[in-house]
Amino acid sequence: MRSLRMRTRVALGAAVALTVGCGSGSNSASVTTQPQATTIASATPPGGSGSGTPVAKAADSSLGKIVVNVNGMTLYAFDSDTKDKSACTNGCTATWPPLTATGTPTGIGLTAGDFATITRDDGTQQVSLHGHPLYTYAPDAKPGDTKGQGKLGLWHVVGTDGNPVTTASSGASSTTSHSGY
Repeated sequence: MRSLRMRTRVALGAAVALTVGCGSGSNSASVTTQPQATTIASATPPGGSGSGTPVAKAADSSLGKIVVNVNGMTLYAFDSDTKDKSACTNGCTATWPPLTATGTPTGIGLTAGDFATITRDDGTQQVSLHGHPLYTYAPDAKPGDTKGQGKLGLWHVVGTDGNPVTTASSGASSTTSHSGY
């Protein structure tokens, strides 16, 4: 049953990408979370001003208000990254796929100006929030999963304030602003 749902989602996503991707205009863009190769294209973000592509949105979780991609998958920051530079390369990206985009990334229910892209070593454009490059975690199987929280003491869910959530407890979350970011 799970495999059937996944195939249905992939087929639906491909159909949407083909339909929306056929339009023209300077606001069209695509977002890819690797290695799943999920592409989402949009000419105008829902509820947006007409500029940029929504790549993330705010969500409630047991860790507080967090940032998830447009498919609802939790987004993470890596403590080893520096401001606007990813330290997750090569084999790391199989477990921690970077959130990538072409065009100007924005967030639904988040401040658009807080998002940017950085150029990864392979030339792809990775989305960053307040200078923190964003990633998903491959073992997160469904929207709302936060299995990557605290992994190796270096990976943290990103709060809606753009900072990594550094606690695993439910209720009020605490975040830490990393001065090196």
